[in-house]
Amino acid sequence: MIDISFLKELDRFNIVLKKRVLSRYQGERESHAEGQGLVFSDYKDYAPGDDFRAIDWKVYARTNKFFVKQFEEERNMTVHVVVDASASMNYGKKITKFDYASMIGLGFAYMAMRNNEKFNFSTFAENLNYLRARKGMNHLLAILGILEKLKIRGKTELRKAFDEYKKYLKSKSFIVIISDFLYDIEEIKEVLARFTKHEVVVVQVLDPDERRLPFYGDIILEDSELHTKLRTFISNRLIRNYRDKIEHHIHAIKDVCEHLGHDFISVTTDMPVFDTFYAALRT
Repeated sequence: MIDISFLKELDRFNIVLKKRVLSRYQGERESHAEGQGLVFSDYKDYAPGDDFRAIDWKVYARTNKFFVKQFEEERNMTVHVVVDASASMNYGKKITKFDYASMIGLGFAYMAMRNNEKFNFSTFAENLNYLRARKGMNHLLAILGILEKLKIRGKTELRKAFDEYKKYLKSKSFIVIISDFLYDIEEIKEVLARFTKHEVVVVQVLDPDERRLPFYGDIILEDSELHTKLRTFISNRLIRNYRDKIEHHIHAIKDVCEHLGHDFISVTTDMPVFDTFYAALRT
């Protein structure tokens, strides 16, 4: 069940988001050329060659001087949210990784909506499920309905999905990629390297069991994507080795992201969603 009751709590991040994320796009989104625009900026003295129609006649009536209005032409930024919907994300006791990832994704979409930005929400597994970018609460609720009905299954075709996704990026964008990222590190590096011209936040979502491996003894393990089974004995030594390897993998993803200039956080599904946003926006 995808709970969106936390969304209102994110209103307190509204100013933070503008400073932390949206302000990075001022150079990309605003043209300070004189003439008609969307947002009034300032006045300047009229000079030969200026558009005569831009003279503010009310100011002239008060000052007997010609002043020209200047405007900032805003360009819309789209917030892109991409969530892993492969079978491995359907794991979890209290909440699945997919439901938690969806909550994070909806939170970013909500903050984009609060800033009057367009947002796109897509999922991927064997194929990419792309939803056209729009604005407004109705669009957000429509996405929630789609996510709640979505079948979480199939293996992940990471390269294929993001090859296709890149076709939808027409300008510099803010991209949030949410997955368990339990893939080969070289494949992760190759995919993330394609988006160095964009502002990217990489969020790894794991179940607490995947970080701690709280099992012991004779156990049958099943691959959630390939459905292959393996019977093994989990010893204390195996647990230590596993924990070392998962931590090494997490740090490897972090190193890749730092090298590419992307932000990265790794969270578990027992972490309050609000705390996840706090961690994401303070990186």
